[in-house]
Amino acid sequence: MVELVAPAGSKDALKAAILGGANAVYLGGKRFGARRLAENFTPGELKAAVRTAHDHDVKVFATVNTLVKEKELSAALSHVDFLVSIDIDAIIVQDRGLLKLIKDNFSIPIHASTQMGIHSPECAAWAKANGIKRVILARELTFFELEKLRRETNIELEFFVHGALCYSYSGQCLFSSLLGGRSGNRGMCAQPCRKLYKLGNKENYMLSTADLCAIDNLPRLVKIGIDAFKIEGRMRSPIYVYLASRIYSNAIARVKKGEEEIITAREKELLETVFNRGFTSGYLEKEQIMQREFPESRGLSLGTGIVRGGILRITSESIRNGDGITLYKNGKKIGGFEVDLSGKNDSEHILIPPFDLQDGEYLVYKTKDGEFSRIQEMIEAFPFQTTKAEERTLRLELPCKKRQRSECELSFYISSIKSLQKILPYASRVYFDWNKQFDEAKRLCNNQGIEIVLMMPRISTEVPETHEESLMVCTLGQIQKYSDRKLYGHYSLNFFNSLTIPKLYQYTFSVELNKDEMKETLAHYDGRLEILAFGKIELMVTKDPTIPEGMLIDELGKRFEVYRDTLGLAHILNSADLLLLDYIDEFSEMGIESIGIDLRRRDAELCELVAKAFFEKRLELKDEIKKRCKSVTHGHYLRGVL
Repeated sequence: MVELVAPAGSKDALKAAILGGANAVYLGGKRFGARRLAENFTPGELKAAVRTAHDHDVKVFATVNTLVKEKELSAALSHVDFLVSIDIDAIIVQDRGLLKLIKDNFSIPIHASTQMGIHSPECAAWAKANGIKRVILARELTFFELEKLRRETNIELEFFVHGALCYSYSGQCLFSSLLGGRSGNRGMCAQPCRKLYKLGNKENYMLSTADLCAIDNLPRLVKIGIDAFKIEGRMRSPIYVYLASRIYSNAIARVKKGEEEIITAREKELLETVFNRGFTSGYLEKEQIMQREFPESRGLSLGTGIVRGGILRITSESIRNGDGITLYKNGKKIGGFEVDLSGKNDSEHILIPPFDLQDGEYLVYKTKDGEFSRIQEMIEAFPFQTTKAEERTLRLELPCKKRQRSECELSFYISSIKSLQKILPYASRVYFDWNKQFDEAKRLCNNQGIEIVLMMPRISTEVPETHEESLMVCTLGQIQKYSDRKLYGHYSLNFFNSLTIPKLYQYTFSVELNKDEMKETLAHYDGRLEILAFGKIELMVTKDPTIPEGMLIDELGKRFEVYRDTLGLAHILNSADLLLLDYIDEFSEMGIESIGIDLRRRDAELCELVAKAFFEKRLELKDEIKKRCKSVTHGHYLRGVL
């Protein structure tokens, strides 16, 4: 049976999902959930939610899907212990250290969050091998890729079919984190993708996606063998949850019966009204997912209305008494009101707004349907009795590891031969981009006796073949395929705590950790670690084929480079270079083995300057580096994230 999984960001949303016909809900407590800004649930409410859902044969999946800092591991363990005690049906996890902790202490089913980045058969195989029952797949997958996943794996597959789309691959976005300290990986995303930007001669909501609506694609997804369909929206209203659950539940039933029409005109109208910033079927068949005119929900478009003498005239078959409409002019919201259809001239509605309007044309949207009031009453009447409950406090005792002071090696990220030649005298090793110059780079490094490591693609729906022994890996699929090689973990693998699995030859600390959090992790970890100390951190990696290369400029004038890699993915880099030259001795005292210096796509002179400064610990060269880079930052090294 195909399972419909609905969001429950609040008690009313939970009730709405049950009433709407969802087979399962996903919800979170007040901590460790990827929607920490939703209302969420206290322990007593969680216990009541599970009891209420189970009474109606609805499963409950708990989101514990943020990255977990070292000092939070005990609290996370206590939270999972409580969830198990109230008979939760599964735990949704992103952090691979927490994954290990759950596996070692409980027998509860584990689902891999979309934040874990499962986007290939190899990724799914890694998840299966590590005790995960179900993977919530990346939204970027096509029908072809889903079919391949289903053929080559026997793990449960869950796929988003409705709701908001992240512009970046989930788990790979640092935009909100580095700009304002609010980490998307920690449930605190400030949604910089919904802001206004300039790029080239265009100014619009450059990173703002339309909403996913894949209801027409359900027959093919069912045929592929997707086990569960997921609706996004823990930050959205209970009425949205009810309608999305009801309409998708109806559609699934019609697909099972073999009916051709799987959504009625009225259902489509309600779905578009309750939340709509433009709809897209996502990446399943085509790659047009953007809607750059406005970033907010405007509801159902009714077309253009004309105001003359305080009277609004509009032609539409979708307006009824009790509906709410909102007017926009020149991209700005003017106001809204509830409709009274006392005046009508054939198909033209004559409405009198309760506020003054200048004569002219207005874009009109339906933002409320008269049926919403009935739905709200039904939700409010649904019984939900909160009970008392408390989490017991568990203390996790991790073995202490004494790390020795280390003379840090210098490891350079390089993408061209010209830059490579400039940094070779200072390098302990080189991470070289996957490009046509690798063979020549390998020859030069071998001649100098310097280790060269091939950088794997940031995202690979099919892990490419290579005979290289030393690899920098960026995905779980790459780790799975090349587990017998010498693997260096890229910072995109989100190494956040000492329990992170699997063990690699070397990990790079997450760039979201501050120095105290790194020290706390180092106290319990004896593997090799690297810290990124220079370069433009990647804020986003996206599949969007429409964004051009160039300089993305925000409303404050900050400039973010956009470039496209050899596989066609676009990368957005931070406006400032990370520069931690001052802290080399501190890294050594902490016992960090390697310093990462990212000089890809930089001019050869800057590469040499930075390499010399780090090699010779020349702090006086900072001013010259700053001058060449224009803007530098300590990143999160001194501040960290919420």
